[in-house]
Amino acid sequence: MADYYDILGVSRSASQDEIKRAYRKKARTLHPDVAGPDKADEFKEVTAAYEVLSNEEKRRLYDMGGESAVRNGGAGGAGFGGSFQDIFDTFFGGTTAARGPVPRGRRGQDALVPVEIELEDATFGLDTEITIETAVRCSTCHGTCSREGSELTTCTACGGSGSVRKVTNSFLGQVMSTTSCGVCQGHGTVISDPCLDCAGEGRVRAQQTLTVKIPAGIEDGMRIRMSGKGEVGPAGGPQGDLFVEVHVKEHPQFTRQGDDLVCDLEIPMTAAALGTTMNIDTFDGPQDVNIEPGTSGGVSLRVRGKGVGRLHRSDRGDLVINVHVQTPTKLSGREKELLRELAEIRGETQPEGKLVTESGSVFSRFKDRFL
Repeated sequence: MADYYDILGVSRSASQDEIKRAYRKKARTLHPDVAGPDKADEFKEVTAAYEVLSNEEKRRLYDMGGESAVRNGGAGGAGFGGSFQDIFDTFFGGTTAARGPVPRGRRGQDALVPVEIELEDATFGLDTEITIETAVRCSTCHGTCSREGSELTTCTACGGSGSVRKVTNSFLGQVMSTTSCGVCQGHGTVISDPCLDCAGEGRVRAQQTLTVKIPAGIEDGMRIRMSGKGEVGPAGGPQGDLFVEVHVKEHPQFTRQGDDLVCDLEIPMTAAALGTTMNIDTFDGPQDVNIEPGTSGGVSLRVRGKGVGRLHRSDRGDLVINVHVQTPTKLSGREKELLRELAEIRGETQPEGKLVTESGSVFSRFKDRFL
């Protein structure tokens, strides 16, 4: 038989993706259903070549010793024979008893998908749809890996047991060990007529849309685990898990501190002195904020229950409003006159600075005021 690489038309350094593409291209043109019975032998050669080169262990054996090395599962060697690793494995844990064929289907890999949400979404939670590209069960063969109407065939190298015996000649004499069959990879069967749509893998790549439930109170960088929503395993094996990593966008007005929402409110100097009620936009809609007379800059007002939802709880944090008093920088002549008159009335034409303790400051009297 010709060289397997020549049969598929790929180089010896070809990647697994290149080998798969080459096989699909040839199999579609040589398949008996398409080309007729005259191409059956060529189709079998292409399938045999792909069966070996698409498997890392079989390919390694083939590169070392050709087709016979693959057929014998890598056994052989005369004289002193066998590597030190073979001898070491035999005496220190490498020997394995025959345990029967290994199931072909295996669990799929977990997947990680990033999702970006608004701060408001983190406050209240939301259900959102995501579209991912993942491995899904082949709809043509339904994970059997074989073309419709065909079946897996018993491996001739191991007789369907999934394991072979190997004799190693060492300085201690001949040692017999039982290892996984290198031809069928311990499955006991081979895919003689692979499904053309999945190339005998039992799964294909496809886009899938899922609904993700993002809870209120989730923080930036947290991950949501969706069990059984990851990739389908080889031969239609069970799905892995999907992890959704949440990233919260910055908001132009609100920041988050724990479960509290924090914002800054600027008010005129006159409003701070005389007091007023101001209306601001929040995630809960317009909210009236009461400014007490004599409010100074640096005061924090707190609105209970208007912050971020607490994770896995029904209550919420608070809305914290940091008040900033605007001092006018451009005054008309009349405004200056009125301010001078006010300063005279208050005896503040030549004020003296005075240091105060934290307990006696205006800030401490208004800090964390409840509305």
